Formats: sequence, C-alpha cells, structure tokens
Amino acid sequence: MTTTPEKTGQAVAPAVDPAVDLVNVTIDGIQISVPKDTLVIRAAEQIGVQVPRFCDHPLLAPVGACRQCLVDIPDAGNGKPMPKPQASCTLPVTEGMVVQTQVTSPVADKAQQGIMEFLLINHPLDCPVCDKGGECPLQNQAMSNGRGETRFDGVKRTFPKPIALSPQVLLDRERCIVCQRCTRFTDEIAGDPFIALIERGAQQQIGVADDAPFLSYFSGNTIQICPVGALTSAEYRFRSRPFDLVSTPSVAEHDSCGAAIRVDHRRGKVMRRLAGNDPEVNEEWISDKDRFAFHYARQPDRLSHPLIREDGELRPASWPEAFAVAAQGLRAAGSSAVLTGGRVTAEDAYAYSKFARVALGTNDIDFRARPHSAEEADFLTSFVPMSNEVEYADLETASVVVLAGLEPEDEAASIFLRLRKASMGRTRIVAVAPFTTRGLQKMDGRLIATVPGDEAAALRALANDGETALDAGGVILVGERLAQSHGALTAALELARTTGARLAWVPRRAGDRGAVESGCLPTLLPGGRPVADAGARVDAATAWGTGSLPDAAGRDGNAIIAALGKGQIGGLVIGGVDPRDTSDPAATMAAIESAQFVVSLELRLTEVAARADVVFPVAPVTDKAGTFITWEGRPRPFEAVLVNPASLPDLRILAGIADELGSPLGFRTPHDVRAEMESMGPWDAARPPLNPVKEKKAPRTKAGALVLATWKHLLDLGSMQDGDANLAATARAAVARVNPATYDALFGMLGEPATATLTGDRGSVTLPVEVGDLPDGVVWVPANSAGRGVLADLASPGSSVTIKGARR
Repeated sequence: MTTTPEKTGQAVAPAVDPAVDLVNVTIDGIQISVPKDTLVIRAAEQIGVQVPRFCDHPLLAPVGACRQCLVDIPDAGNGKPMPKPQASCTLPVTEGMVVQTQVTSPVADKAQQGIMEFLLINHPLDCPVCDKGGECPLQNQAMSNGRGETRFDGVKRTFPKPIALSPQVLLDRERCIVCQRCTRFTDEIAGDPFIALIERGAQQQIGVADDAPFLSYFSGNTIQICPVGALTSAEYRFRSRPFDLVSTPSVAEHDSCGAAIRVDHRRGKVMRRLAGNDPEVNEEWISDKDRFAFHYARQPDRLSHPLIREDGELRPASWPEAFAVAAQGLRAAGSSAVLTGGRVTAEDAYAYSKFARVALGTNDIDFRARPHSAEEADFLTSFVPMSNEVEYADLETASVVVLAGLEPEDEAASIFLRLRKASMGRTRIVAVAPFTTRGLQKMDGRLIATVPGDEAAALRALANDGETALDAGGVILVGERLAQSHGALTAALELARTTGARLAWVPRRAGDRGAVESGCLPTLLPGGRPVADAGARVDAATAWGTGSLPDAAGRDGNAIIAALGKGQIGGLVIGGVDPRDTSDPAATMAAIESAQFVVSLELRLTEVAARADVVFPVAPVTDKAGTFITWEGRPRPFEAVLVNPASLPDLRILAGIADELGSPLGFRTPHDVRAEMESMGPWDAARPPLNPVKEKKAPRTKAGALVLATWKHLLDLGSMQDGDANLAATARAAVARVNPATYDALFGMLGEPATATLTGDRGSVTLPVEVGDLPDGVVWVPANSAGRGVLADLASPGSSVTIKGARR
C-alpha cells in the first residue's frame, strides 16, 4: 500500500477496510492514516521513506536490537515530545503522533550516524573478500546513513574463523552486529533454537550450545536474512561475487509446495539459490533442500546425448536416429505402457498423457512411482482434479488442521512453516500418525497414535471426537501415504462431508498434482475428464484432432509391472522413475529387464536407463520452461534459467517419437503445450463419485513381529540431493523407533544404547534404536536413509517385520 504526497503536504489515503481502526500520524510533514498498532517504520514506508534498519524484518517480531532505525518524536500524540530518539521498529503509532526521520530531523540523522559508527568500530573492513559484499545492507547503509570518515583508530576485535554452526552454515563472529535475526528466525519461524546469544556486553556473540549443533531443515534462511556477512554457506563461500551473477526467478522442484526461489547463475552454472518473496505461498522462507539441492543437474553421469542399444551395449546416437529407433521398437513391441514419476512439469505430464492415448493407443499410464492403490486412483479421479478447497492462507485461519498420512516438516516444508505459524495463534494441529514427530512437537500438536493400517478407523472416530472439535472451520490434509491404508481416503472424504471441514490432498513430489490434472492416470484424461465417460473421451479426442480414444480403463503402475513380467505388455516408455521407490523394487527391475523394448527418458544414467534400449537425455528444471501445480491447485509457471542444447524437455522428445510413429502430438515447446492445455480447459461435467471402500481391519502381526511404519526424511539418499556433501551432512540420522514397552521387552537386557536388526520379506536393515510414543507392536524407520531404502531392503509399509537387538 502506498500513498502519493500532494502539494498541500497531505497524503492521499489509500482505500482501507472501514472496519479497521485507523489513527492519524504525521511523518516528515506528511499526514497519513494507518491501522492502529502500525509500527512507525512501516508507516514511514507507506509514504516512501526508508528508515535504515538491520534487526527489523516484517516476518519477525520486533526486537529493537540494532537501534539503527532511530527517529525523532517531537509530539507523541499527547502534545509532548519523547525525550530521546526512539527505535521506529518497535514503536506503534498513536493518534496525532508527529514523527521526523533522518530526512527532516538533524537529531534523527545524528543518532543514526552514531549507531552506525558504533556498529563499525569492531566490524572488519573486508568487503572485497566478504561474500555479502555488493549486496550488504551494512555496506549500503554505511554509505547512505553513516559518517564519511571514521574516528576510530584502535585495534579491531578479532576471533578465530569460521565457526561451523552446522556442516552447511559457517559463522564469522567479528562481522556479527548482534541484530538477532538468525536467533529470532530459528525460535519464531523454524522452531529450531539451536543458535543463541552467548556472553554479555561487548563480548556478546552468536554461538552454539554444547552438544546442540544447528541441524535444522531451514538453516539456510538465516544466511539469507543476515544483514552482514556473518553467516555464510559452506557450499557457496568464496565461490562468486554478487555482481558476477545473473538472477532468474523460478520455482522449487523438490516438493508440491511450489516455493518461489531465485536462481543465481554464472557462465551457464548455477552458483546458489535463494528464497523468493511470495506472501501467498512460501512468504520469504524455503527449506535447505530447496536452497542447496541443485547440484544433481551437473553430476558426471548426466546424459549429454541419446543412446541406443546395439549388440547388447549402449552407444551414442543422433536425435533423429534415436527417434526412429524408439518408434520402430515400440511399434514392433505391440502394446506398450507409460510410467512417469512425479518430478515432471505439468506440460511434460500432459505430453506423456497425450502420447499414451494418441501415439500408443492405450490408457496404461501411471505417474505414481510409489506404493499406491485402486482406491487412491478412484479418489484422485473423483476429488482432486481442479479442486482448490484449501490454500496456504486457510491454514492460518483454520480452527483445527488434521494431518493424516502426512508429516509436513519432512514432506511439505512450506506447509510446515505455515502450520507452525498458525499453531502459535488459535489453530490446533492434530496428527493421525504412529508417533509424535519433532515437527508435531514444534507445532504443539496433538497425536492420535495410530497403527499403520488403522487410519480409516482413526479418521472416522474424529467425527465424534469432542477434543478435536472438527467443524466447518477445520481443514483436513491427507498425504499420499494414506493410499497404503485400506479405506483411509474414503474415511477422510466422509469425515470432511460429515463435519463440513475442507479437504486437500498433499502429494510429496512437485509434479504429482500436475500429473493428475494432465491425466497421467489409467482412469483419467487431461482436465479431469474421466476415461469411463464417453462424453469426456469425445471431448478430448475432438481437442486433439484424433478419431477416437481407448475406452477401457488402463492398468495402474502395479498392474503395468505385472503385465510386463507376464509378457502381456511388450513396450515401456519410462521417465524419471526410481524402482527403489515403487511398491516392489525387485519386481519393477525384473519387469523392466524382461520388457521387449524400453525407452527411457532420464537426466542421468540411472539403473533404468542402463537397461533401456533407447535413452533420451531430458532437461532439468533449470534448462526448460514449465509449470508446477501446487498441492492447493495453484499453477506455478517458470521460465528456463539456462540454455543447454544437450538435452530436451520430455514433451519435445515424446513429440519426436510420436512423429516417427505417424501420430503427431502437435507441439514442440512448453509454451505450445501450455497454450493447448489452456484451450482444452477443464471438464465441466460431473466426475464420477468415489466408490465407497469399506473399512477393513489392518492385519495383525505374528507373535514376536512388529508392524512397519515409514516415510522419507526431507533430507535422505535421494538422487536429487547428490553433489552437496555439506547438505548431506545435515540429514537426520537413520534410527528405528519403538515404544518403551517394546524396547524393554526386546533390548532391556542389553542396556542402552542398542541396535536393532529388522528383517522383512525383502531383506534386513540394522539401525540404532530410539524410544518414542508409538503404539504397541509398531516400529518406525525412515524410508530412504540407509542402504538402498526400506522398500528395497526390508518390506512394504504396513507389513510385518521381525526385530533382533544387539549392544551398540
């Protein structure tokens, strides 16, 4: 909100809500009306006056630590002046207040210069080598609001440097001006108060508590909001100067939150990523995964040209040859299917969907390269497309937020930060989960301890739970893991309809929601058009200019794998799928190896690509334009950051194969696809209702066995985190969690600490043991933090595992 000063010295009042209580204040001779309790520093911004500051941040509570924002108050609203300059970042306006900033008051100007002089007494003059040089608020404001000459001729204070607050965050103590932005962020926003002020007086500094390293999923935000070069990244430190970088806005690709980021690059190489400012989505915060996990795109095994198999070996090929060989192989294979992971953009997902129907003539397509179910496909078809019942802002105003099959801190970082912010107000957080996670503790949430497989019963019980009091002001967030619990998605829908609460589906991957909207399901066409609806098929066929589309519902991912293994499907087009994430990793790899012909679209030479007959190098998100659809249904378009002719978007590769098959897709670029998607629009007829699934009691384990609960940590062994050892070092340790009774029964005689060897139908893993508030008979382990991952090395979630202890 801004105002335009008139010649009379009065500001034109902006349009405001009549219900807002306004006060009149005069700043530098300009009168303005602002809401009651507005801080003086914010009121000054509304008339275009920038008061210098360091500790102030609009998303942090006022603290008045640096004192750089001093202003003169000749009239406090009672006709009397305040006796000395005041910190404008902590002072609310009052009716009739008169404020003079450095623009009109010599007193305020002198006070600000004095504070700047104090700050620079011990601050080193190392701007030429400081990472903050060129984008440093202290550097800028020392020039604009400081003295031209220094009066200090003593010896500046020095410290050994740097101190590693964590493997990723380094501290140069002599640069710190004790603004407390970092400590306030960790305490107020992330809930990880591991760095704090230590010592007193002139020796006060930022430090690390004993045995409490700064291991936070959001630590990188402290680097970005530090107004000096005190906090730096181990990965970026001394790598580049800010004025050498080209900055491009983009969208984070690691989860379904759609966080705004800024990509800084130099000479075709990404140097760093920063949080973008988007109040409606991620505000000004991002996770460390979104910030630091970008090196995967330039690993040594990145593909730079197509490959085709000849005499049992993959050899380089030209693009035209690879297109021709791929088309020839798929044609010879007869029936083919499409498997694509959830990392693709909405435009690429649309291309896969259209390619399957138009070029291959099949509905055998699924983006769910993870454990899934027919109930989930039904839920996605009937409920998710074009639904936008819940947005980020709704999380802050909800009376209750129920989390089912979702751990936001690990699976949706921006949602976690919004929920923690909401929990500090009037919103109550309730989690249907196996145990109280660290994230739930930081939200002061309530746990409904649930054995894996019993989520449906737990959700149905919430309808009459007086303590939860879920009503029309509540929100239910269901994660993709709920697909592994029979009847749970049906129960979540019933709970929403019974209580009036709004429901939203939160997948883990950035491309999952876009894949649903684009029809990468065996039961769904683009725009939410059900395959089973003849009108929907005619509508899609007309938009695509093709005669007809296959009318039978296709196979889902699990059925495709089974059909490949039985020889019922000959060809496979697969893009961005990690077999270790699928329901049965061994079966998936066996099916790929047994397929008659495999076309792989990959960024790097994965184990799938190494077994394919034709391999196409695809562009990472930095090298192409596209759109991610957030969990809330919000489109997040972005443009290419870099130009790299060595790889192409998935959609361009699919178009090239389709041309060779004689079924052109009609597009070449992401912008072409985006225009076609918009012209096709959503299906405006009713979608089929969800077929109710009756609750089925979760199978009990055998004597001496435990039920396996699992999900992925935010930072784990995922391939998109490769290349940054400092980031990997901040990942949470892989442990097995059981409740105290189970621990005593299994490990009591061993004492503490102990390790557990868990054995399932796929193998064994050995991990340290920790005690938590889990239900009896349940063990939790992280899904992808040890070995090849739980799904490959141990068992499927919800199944039985045996456990054997040993002294650590």
